[in-house]
Amino acid sequence: MKKLVQVLALSGLVGVPAIALADSPHSISGNLGLVSDYAFRGVSQTNEDPAVQGGFDYAHASGFYLGTWASNVDGGLYPGASMEWDFYGGYSGTISDDLGYNVGLLKYYYPGNDIDADTLEAYAGVTWKWLNVKLSYALSDSLFGVTDADGSTYLETNLNFDLPAGFALTLHYGMTDVRGKNADGLDYDDWKIGVSKEIGGFNVGLAYVDTDIKGCKICDDRLVLSVGKSF
Repeated sequence: MKKLVQVLALSGLVGVPAIALADSPHSISGNLGLVSDYAFRGVSQTNEDPAVQGGFDYAHASGFYLGTWASNVDGGLYPGASMEWDFYGGYSGTISDDLGYNVGLLKYYYPGNDIDADTLEAYAGVTWKWLNVKLSYALSDSLFGVTDADGSTYLETNLNFDLPAGFALTLHYGMTDVRGKNADGLDYDDWKIGVSKEIGGFNVGLAYVDTDIKGCKICDDRLVLSVGKSF
């Protein structure tokens, strides 16, 4: 659900254990991690260099939550910026033991960027057992630097399976649909196959990431290694 978990756990859906405050409906969780490449929707945000990432989450027993997350990014992709800082909040709940939902807002903030890359998206997702489907909808005029792009969408499907010996398998497919007068040629699909395992209290993952974008070095197929710690 949360972007910080998508990157550090390489699964898109692996949750971060929360620290429940004594006799309280409130809980706080966080994580810190290192990835060999920050791949967001299949595209490297660090020019295929490593990234240090982490964030914090607050959750209420009612289902409401707030969080923040940050990562270094490449200044060539976001001129004037070396950092992505996200803020999000929403509500999640369950309809039955196997069926859950999640809705919220996510703000991508790039301090100092020169291309108006800051982006605001609304999202809604449904999870059934091992299947998750999520739609993100751009509310801001800018979509990561593409102007007049409000109404753009990102539709993703994630499948998560437990494997023997404590391994987890994740399959992901996403479709970016860019709207507006500057949208020509910007639609693309991305996919990921990842495995992860907890080793010595750390979540260690390896993922194969690719897109259908041609002639783009930071969009080509590659392997991404991650090591993360939840607290």
